[in-house]
Amino acid sequence: MSDLLVLPVVIPLATMVATLLAWRAIRLQRILHLIGAAGLAVASIVVAVSVWNGGIMHLQVGSWSSPFGITLVADVLSAAMLVVVGLTGAAVGVYAVGSIDGERERFGFYPLYHALLMGVSGAFLAGDLFNLYVWFEVMLISSFVLLVLGNETEQVRGASTYVIINLVSSLCFLAAIGLLYGLTGSLNLADLASRLPGVGEPALVTTIAMLFLIAFGIKAAVFPLFFWLPASYHTPPVAVSAIFAGLLTKVGVYALIRVFTLLFTQDIGYTHTMLLGIAMLTMITGVLGAAAQFEFRKVLSFHIVSQIGYMVLGLALFTPLALLGAVFYIIHHIIVKTNLFLVSGLAHRFGDTFELKSLGGLYRSKPWLAILFAIPALSLAGLPPLSGFWAKFVIIRAGLETEAYVAVAVALVVGLLTLYSMTKIWNEAFWKPLVSADRTSEADSERAVNEGLLPAPSLAWTVTPVVVLALITLGIGLYAEPLAIVADRAADELLLPEAYVEAVLGSGVAENQSLP
Repeated sequence: MSDLLVLPVVIPLATMVATLLAWRAIRLQRILHLIGAAGLAVASIVVAVSVWNGGIMHLQVGSWSSPFGITLVADVLSAAMLVVVGLTGAAVGVYAVGSIDGERERFGFYPLYHALLMGVSGAFLAGDLFNLYVWFEVMLISSFVLLVLGNETEQVRGASTYVIINLVSSLCFLAAIGLLYGLTGSLNLADLASRLPGVGEPALVTTIAMLFLIAFGIKAAVFPLFFWLPASYHTPPVAVSAIFAGLLTKVGVYALIRVFTLLFTQDIGYTHTMLLGIAMLTMITGVLGAAAQFEFRKVLSFHIVSQIGYMVLGLALFTPLALLGAVFYIIHHIIVKTNLFLVSGLAHRFGDTFELKSLGGLYRSKPWLAILFAIPALSLAGLPPLSGFWAKFVIIRAGLETEAYVAVAVALVVGLLTLYSMTKIWNEAFWKPLVSADRTSEADSERAVNEGLLPAPSLAWTVTPVVVLALITLGIGLYAEPLAIVADRAADELLLPEAYVEAVLGSGVAENQSLP
């Protein structure tokens, strides 16, 4: 059964190769793209069911024995993240068929999209730090090209900031890997978990932990390392923005959770207190940035930052309930944030702009779109009975139990300001009268279809995934227990990593590890 772990990597890899071979056949590329996205979703669910029923799965690629070689590991957290990757990858993949222009299709959008999904899936399955670094680089390369595909001035400007800051992250990551290997002689996560408690250099271990915090903090867009995100996420096509918003920063959060629960727990009074301060500042700066913006995707981009703060807060509190809340929050946020970016694309289609001041009247002309916006928007703000309410409720309750009253107060205020930002979008784009009746975007879109610049029928392709994601948000909100059970089991595994270590190294091996 452990061989199943290669599927979430092999399927997008095969799809990438197949779409490259069909370079000149755009229609065939679209078909292969959709088949590959659906295949990844199915494979992710199969892996998740196997992990849930059989426990942590582990595969040594190339038959190398642990802790050597390439290690793939799937626990409940990894499996849950893979399912969300498959779900959002399929949803945005369908949306892309109806929204990506012909020029980008001809210059490799579909192979790059599946390269990105491969990198994200590989990162969630990586059982050693070096291969986690490799998957991060796959993500960086594919995301950078997707960001500049089209070669528009604003895209290139945003991509420059994006790639420079992420290269700094990569350098910090490599430095941390080198120091950790020199200290322990291993990069396998399970092996490191058994070796680090016996290292007699606590100050050096904490210093290495700070390097990982910088490296993964940049990826996760935490304070003060977040400024690259709102400068770049509003520049590419909506399908690219949506998959970035849903997945890329969550890989950074996942990496933070993994290393600060499995590896760096010797000095939580220092490391996790620092994470607590970072979480609060991330929430505050992100939501204030969103409040100051009047461009649809810029508002949403800053809210990515503020919501990352809630996830890091769950890690910083470091209790079973807090980690449950962090896992629940990640899954909820991926679905909601992806959907909000997709909704922004529909608003642009009908309003011909992302500028809120120039939008208006969508509630009257497209009431169904107003409903599709309201569901994820109110969920993001944390209103009951939507998924965001339960995510925030668990995090705040965990903060009260640990007497982190300042953090709880910050979380509540940020929730109110999030509601203000969503209300601002509602008032400007949906409720107020249309500023100008000279809106020809739908006619323009029809002409674009006739000229071959957009695939047809574009509207059905773009509305369907928005509806599906909105229904999932409603489903999680109205029946949160299944996801809470998954998050609870993931939290238990994170706090008691012996099962992870034993699954990779074998029974009794961890206790007998000796330093080189």
